[in-house]
Amino acid sequence: MSGFDIFAIVLVLLVIVTLIAGVKTVPQGYDWTIERFGKYTQTLSPGLNLIVPYFDRVGRKINMMEQVIDIPEQEVITKDNATVTVDGVAFYQVFDAAKASYEVSNLTQAVTVLTMTNIRSVMGSMDLDQVLSHRDEINERLLRVVDAAVSPWGLKVNRIEIKDIVPPADLVEAMGRQMKAERVKRADILAAEGQRQSEILRAEGAKQGQILQAEGRKEAAFRDAEARERSAEAEAKATQMVSEAISKGDVAALNYFIADKYIKAFGQLAESPNQKVIMLPVEAMSMLGSLAGIGEIAKATFGESAASAAAARRPSSVPTTGGTPPAVPPRQG
Repeated sequence: MSGFDIFAIVLVLLVIVTLIAGVKTVPQGYDWTIERFGKYTQTLSPGLNLIVPYFDRVGRKINMMEQVIDIPEQEVITKDNATVTVDGVAFYQVFDAAKASYEVSNLTQAVTVLTMTNIRSVMGSMDLDQVLSHRDEINERLLRVVDAAVSPWGLKVNRIEIKDIVPPADLVEAMGRQMKAERVKRADILAAEGQRQSEILRAEGAKQGQILQAEGRKEAAFRDAEARERSAEAEAKATQMVSEAISKGDVAALNYFIADKYIKAFGQLAESPNQKVIMLPVEAMSMLGSLAGIGEIAKATFGESAASAAAARRPSSVPTTGGTPPAVPPRQG
């Protein structure tokens, strides 16, 4: 093999190596920075790219996908001097490969330290109760502050989440006792409120019952008064009729009126539960005279047939002598 052949082979190999050095294939999700003599010149996007061989070289290979980093645990002193242990996660994405490569030395460490510092700053300005109950507010404030701080580095912080907030054990125990006392207090208040409502309802029921009873007594009194009024009107009417009959010379009507009163009084005496023997210090003929008066009224009113019926019901034998008649046993009620 001659020297020309060796030269041609070397030249072909050199061309192949040069072509390979000048062609760069960037994978999806990454950007590569190109440096010429150590100075940044351009950024290669995903796909097939050409560079000047031997003068240009790949500087940094930057991951352009969203990434997550863990924020280590740290102790934070709140505004009311309570110490809590906090950790979290941060999600960020590079949007400028050149700034992410040359504006900050260690991108992940820088984001981690910046987030931890702002966690202490944000949570240190809040009370313990706010720290435990306003986690969304803490995340929002952290995101706003950290995103503004990493913007010169070509980054975008999409989300910061606080994972755990752990107070000291003695503080957790005190909070548990406080929560138990608060729940017992609410239970007592609810029980007292229920008792109060029960007493109110019972009082309302008693009030309504008394009102209804009073209404019933009022209605009964009204009815009794009306009945007495009707009875008095009937009595007055009967008395008037008897008075008119007497004024016309009809003595039978007076006898009927007196006999009716007499019989009613006698019936009341006979029905008395405490009276066992009834003494009749009256003349029997007075009763017969009253009955005769009733017969005369019946004859004048209904005719002879009614008078005969009244006479038939009259007693067959009545003592005619004066004196006190024998005792008559009372009618049992």
